[in-house]
Amino acid sequence: MNETLKVIEPTIFELSRPGRTGTLMPECDVPERPTAELLPGVALRNELPLPELSECEVMRHFVRISSLNYNVDKGFYPLGSCTMKYNPKINDQAVLMPGFSRVHPYQPEETVQGSLEVLYRMQSDLAAILGMDAVSLQPAAGAHGEQLGLALIRAYHEHRGEGHRKTILIPTAAHGTNPASAARTGYSVVDVNTNERGLVDVAHLTAQLEKNAGKVAGFMLTNPNTVGLFEEDIETISSLVHGAGGLMYCDGANMNALVGTARPGDMGFDVMHVNLHKTFSVPHGGGGPGSGPVGVKAILEPFLPVPQAAKRDDGTFYLDYDRPLSIGKIAPFYGAFLAVVRAYAYILHYGREHLNEISENAVLNANYLRVRLGETFPVAYDRICMHECVFTLKDLKKHGVKALDVAKRIIDYGYHPPTMYFPLIVPECLMIEPTETESMDTIDRFITAVEKIALEARDNPQLLLDAPHSAPVRRLDEVGAAKKLDLAWSPVGHSVDAVSVS
Repeated sequence: MNETLKVIEPTIFELSRPGRTGTLMPECDVPERPTAELLPGVALRNELPLPELSECEVMRHFVRISSLNYNVDKGFYPLGSCTMKYNPKINDQAVLMPGFSRVHPYQPEETVQGSLEVLYRMQSDLAAILGMDAVSLQPAAGAHGEQLGLALIRAYHEHRGEGHRKTILIPTAAHGTNPASAARTGYSVVDVNTNERGLVDVAHLTAQLEKNAGKVAGFMLTNPNTVGLFEEDIETISSLVHGAGGLMYCDGANMNALVGTARPGDMGFDVMHVNLHKTFSVPHGGGGPGSGPVGVKAILEPFLPVPQAAKRDDGTFYLDYDRPLSIGKIAPFYGAFLAVVRAYAYILHYGREHLNEISENAVLNANYLRVRLGETFPVAYDRICMHECVFTLKDLKKHGVKALDVAKRIIDYGYHPPTMYFPLIVPECLMIEPTETESMDTIDRFITAVEKIALEARDNPQLLLDAPHSAPVRRLDEVGAAKKLDLAWSPVGHSVDAVSVS
């Protein structure tokens, strides 16, 4: 099959017609002067070919285009990816308050006391939830938080005269950003094996600590780990790493399984990031900016980036730049402020008394799905899991079907596909995370769909190999799309071709 598909939706430029308007511009309030005085040395275009449409046409175009995409408001999103859950709309109401949405980062502090208080309280609340002593809100995402955390570890060792510690230990099942962040921060990466139970191989960790004695800066660990299991030996692991002079870094991407119930700081972790755009329900990806705050124990607090939101004795709030050991700034201004407001609204909604309901229901949903769907596909590590469960679809190979084909077929049943082929240690992996926001009815319907797909794989595998059948765009050559991706619109030859179906 070598069919080339065309995107039939017209672009906003193709809809344009001369003379149509959708807005009235205010009168120019800039003094009329020669262009050279206003923009000296800047070459201006003689023409600016902007589309001309009515407001109605613009609205319909973007609503129509948006309806082609799957989103968490549209249906169940079992992707995993460390918690893709529903974003409560009360969060959006909070950020639309003028006192938050219309402030400027350069305003005098006395005019933004409410915003500074939110930053200060969020730092304190996250520190309490994570079991840490201080928090920086600056990182723009999880990987950015990883880089900051590793930079803090480096600053700590250098301050102690141990800058020669240049090795970071990382489990073989880790998120891919872990070794990437370590390498980018100037560390060499040493693997630690995962045992047959899906957990850190403590014997191998001990051997690696001995082999790299005096070189280890820290150990990066996700808990729960990437196969959705709690690291049962976490206290022993922390003791071993600390005994070797290293620090413990927690990849907090899976914090949705712990929030309100357990604290990484109590497990021996010295530094961690947490994703506001996942655990604390802030939209991300196409839905908004990420935010990956970093929490630290007291030994790392002096090195946090500037500024930190602080409170004076008289009760007023300010931005503290007087931090002589700080590693400096890592982001413009003070982080993704409106993401912080959204997450703060989410925390206030639950309150101290009910935060545990997030993790408890997330774990309950995942285990319900594990038991029910485990009758169809083998569970990679078949015992009580945390917030996500991992299946292996390797038995489908006898029908010529792979995990990718199952994921594509799930689209036809009206769901976003789960995570595939991660973690890499599980063959033909399908990772499913229902999160706490989904009802039993929703999970049951999803399970029924996957059960039907399993039967199709046995009786009519070609149905899966050709899937999806109902999506706006059929199956693409994903490798070719990644290598030849071109999203630029051109007025000449504007018919957009999709990459050929393989």
